[in-house]
Amino acid sequence: MERLDRAVAPDKETRVVLDNGSPHTAKHTKTWPAAHPRRHVRWIPPHASWLNQVELFFSAPTRRVLRYGDFASRDDLIEKLGAYVIGHNETTKPYRWTYEGTPLKAA
Repeated sequence: MERLDRAVAPDKETRVVLDNGSPHTAKHTKTWPAAHPRRHVRWIPPHASWLNQVELFFSAPTRRVLRYGDFASRDDLIEKLGAYVIGHNETTKPYRWTYEGTPLKAA
Protein backbone atom coordinates (compact mmCIF):
# COMPACT_ATOMS: atom_id res chain seq x y z
CA MET A 1 0.00 0.00 0.00
CA GLU A 2 2.86 2.35 0.78
CA ARG A 3 4.46 1.62 -2.61
CA LEU A 4 1.12 2.36 -4.28
CA ASP A 5 0.88 5.62 -2.40
CA ARG A 6 4.35 6.68 -3.53
CA ALA A 7 3.82 5.60 -7.15
CA VAL A 8 0.58 7.49 -7.82
CA ALA A 9 0.71 11.24 -8.39
CA PRO A 10 -0.43 13.29 -5.36
CA ASP A 11 -3.35 14.84 -7.28
CA LYS A 12 -4.80 11.43 -8.29
CA GLU A 13 -7.23 9.27 -6.35
CA THR A 14 -6.99 5.49 -6.33
CA ARG A 15 -9.58 2.81 -5.75
CA VAL A 16 -8.36 -0.50 -4.39
CA VAL A 17 -10.47 -3.67 -4.08
CA LEU A 18 -9.24 -6.29 -1.61
CA ASP A 19 -10.54 -9.72 -0.81
CA ASN A 20 -10.98 -10.97 2.74
CA GLY A 21 -7.72 -12.92 2.87
CA SER A 22 -5.79 -12.64 6.11
CA PRO A 23 -3.17 -10.17 4.75
CA HIS A 24 -5.97 -7.82 3.73
CA THR A 25 -7.82 -7.91 7.04
CA ALA A 26 -4.85 -7.15 9.30
CA LYS A 27 -5.24 -4.19 11.66
CA HIS A 28 -2.65 -2.09 9.77
CA THR A 29 -4.43 -2.68 6.45
CA LYS A 30 -7.80 -1.76 7.95
CA THR A 31 -6.48 1.50 9.48
CA TRP A 32 -4.30 2.57 6.52
CA PRO A 33 -7.12 4.17 4.44
CA ALA A 34 -8.00 6.62 7.23
CA ALA A 35 -4.49 8.10 7.01
CA HIS A 36 -4.63 8.20 3.18
CA PRO A 37 -7.93 9.83 2.20
CA ARG A 38 -7.24 9.84 -1.55
CA ARG A 39 -7.00 6.05 -1.50
CA HIS A 40 -10.43 4.46 -1.45
CA VAL A 41 -10.30 0.86 -0.25
CA ARG A 42 -13.20 -1.56 -0.54
CA TRP A 43 -13.31 -5.11 0.74
CA ILE A 44 -15.41 -7.62 -1.17
CA PRO A 45 -18.04 -9.46 0.83
CA PRO A 46 -17.17 -12.90 2.15
CA HIS A 47 -18.29 -15.76 -0.08
CA ALA A 48 -18.46 -13.60 -3.23
CA SER A 49 -18.56 -16.52 -5.64
CA TRP A 50 -19.01 -14.24 -8.67
CA LEU A 51 -15.53 -12.89 -8.01
CA ASN A 52 -14.11 -16.39 -8.33
CA GLN A 53 -15.33 -16.41 -11.93
CA VAL A 54 -13.57 -13.10 -12.60
CA GLU A 55 -10.35 -14.46 -11.09
CA LEU A 56 -10.66 -17.61 -13.20
CA PHE A 57 -11.10 -15.55 -16.37
CA PHE A 58 -7.98 -13.48 -15.73
CA SER A 59 -5.91 -16.50 -14.66
CA ALA A 60 -6.31 -18.07 -18.11
CA PRO A 61 -4.41 -15.39 -20.09
CA THR A 62 -1.84 -15.31 -17.32
CA ARG A 63 -1.20 -19.04 -17.80
CA ARG A 64 -1.59 -19.14 -21.59
CA VAL A 65 -0.05 -15.85 -22.71
CA LEU A 66 1.95 -14.06 -20.04
CA ARG A 67 3.74 -16.65 -17.93
CA TYR A 68 5.97 -18.14 -20.62
CA GLY A 69 5.47 -15.47 -23.27
CA ASP A 70 8.28 -13.84 -25.18
CA PHE A 71 7.41 -10.28 -26.16
CA ALA A 72 9.55 -8.13 -28.42
CA SER A 73 7.84 -4.93 -27.26
CA ARG A 74 4.90 -3.52 -25.35
CA ASP A 75 2.91 -3.47 -28.59
CA ASP A 76 3.72 -7.16 -29.12
CA LEU A 77 2.39 -7.94 -25.64
CA ILE A 78 -0.80 -5.98 -26.31
CA GLU A 79 -1.25 -7.71 -29.67
CA LYS A 80 -0.84 -11.19 -28.19
CA LEU A 81 -3.25 -10.48 -25.32
CA GLY A 82 -5.76 -9.06 -27.80
CA ALA A 83 -5.46 -12.15 -30.00
CA TYR A 84 -6.06 -14.37 -26.96
CA VAL A 85 -9.21 -12.45 -25.97
CA ILE A 86 -10.56 -12.52 -29.55
CA GLY A 87 -9.90 -16.26 -29.79
CA HIS A 88 -11.53 -16.83 -26.41
CA ASN A 89 -14.61 -14.85 -27.42
CA GLU A 90 -14.96 -16.82 -30.67
CA THR A 91 -15.00 -20.18 -28.88
CA THR A 92 -16.73 -19.30 -25.62
CA LYS A 93 -19.90 -21.00 -24.41
CA PRO A 94 -22.50 -19.68 -21.97
CA TYR A 95 -22.13 -20.81 -18.40
CA ARG A 96 -24.88 -23.22 -17.37
CA TRP A 97 -25.88 -22.87 -13.74
CA THR A 98 -26.68 -26.28 -12.25
CA TYR A 99 -27.22 -25.54 -8.55
CA GLU A 100 -30.86 -26.04 -7.62
CA GLY A 101 -30.77 -24.19 -4.31
CA THR A 102 -31.21 -27.28 -2.16
CA PRO A 103 -28.66 -28.15 0.54
CA LEU A 104 -26.20 -30.93 -0.23
CA LYS A 105 -27.08 -34.31 1.24
CA ALA A 106 -24.89 -35.65 4.02
CA ALA A 107 -22.56 -38.41 2.85
